[in-house]
Amino acid sequence: MRRFSIAVVAAVTLGTAFSSVPAQAHPGRPSPGLAHCAADVCHFDVPPGTYDVRVVVGGASASATSISGETRRALLPETAAPAGKHVTRGFTVNVRTPEGEPTGPEGTPGLDLRIGGSAPALADIRVTPARHTRQIFLVGDSTVCDQSGDPYSGWGQQLPQYLREGVSVANYADSGESTVSYLGNPRLWATVRPLIRPGDLVLVQLAHNDKTTDEATYRANLETLVAGVRARGGQPVLVTPIVRRWFNPDGTLNNGTALLVNGLGVDHPAVTRSVAAARDVPLIDLTAKTKALVESLGVEGSKALYLYNEARDNTHTSVRGATAYAGLVRDELVTRHLVPKGRVRVG
Repeated sequence: MRRFSIAVVAAVTLGTAFSSVPAQAHPGRPSPGLAHCAADVCHFDVPPGTYDVRVVVGGASASATSISGETRRALLPETAAPAGKHVTRGFTVNVRTPEGEPTGPEGTPGLDLRIGGSAPALADIRVTPARHTRQIFLVGDSTVCDQSGDPYSGWGQQLPQYLREGVSVANYADSGESTVSYLGNPRLWATVRPLIRPGDLVLVQLAHNDKTTDEATYRANLETLVAGVRARGGQPVLVTPIVRRWFNPDGTLNNGTALLVNGLGVDHPAVTRSVAAARDVPLIDLTAKTKALVESLGVEGSKALYLYNEARDNTHTSVRGATAYAGLVRDELVTRHLVPKGRVRVG
């Protein structure tokens, strides 16, 4: 695949088979850089950093285009354009090494953007270094992280599609991590903490793997993370864990397995709520939000949110479930005035 610098503008229109067809974002003036996109992927040879991406979608026929990038991150939801019309959209993307989970493989250098959708048509794409960006760092486990393989997806992997240009997601969630291991691994908290800038948000959801962590240690670890964020001038946000899909006979999730109470009797959501209140930290009660959604869908309907059908897995989410849960996080970010409404996509 060809590589090109961020100073160059790339353009491509994609048919149903993703064959390159010349397009014009502006009548009479062909978009430059078409040769730098191959099939359904555009590659930008840029160093790690944060970049604004401006795209123009649409073509001669009615189209519907989505964009993902790096390790299967959803960056632009499917966007419709009427026949003969163009629609301009922007988003901001975090490029890092490793590009997915912090303890995983390095991935490919640079920025890879993949063009998808039910009728994709990309007329123009421009990538420039971001100058005024607010980062949302994610500290979490496998239910949050950028999962490398289908059908798995963490809610943090789907969150970027809900954000407009000017806000990016730096997902440092990692599979299998507890509050203990996240603080102890130099590739995790010791790497994330120095990157936090004043005004950045740091969302912390760790509980699923704290199966043998006693309450005092769990509470102290959350307080350590909160203090570390604040010491860097960032804004900590505590997030209670997503529920496990574990129903009672009466159709509720009112049990320790579903609501993340560990074998020592530690009620992780309750402790998280308590720390948030005691330390005056914004709280996203994702346990309550996901519990309500899963119970509303019922035993059968909720299977699609998790990997029950694929792996009898009632903990990890499908793309559908991760997208729904990311939407809940988006709503809470706006409701709690953590991200301006104008920086968020709705619907």
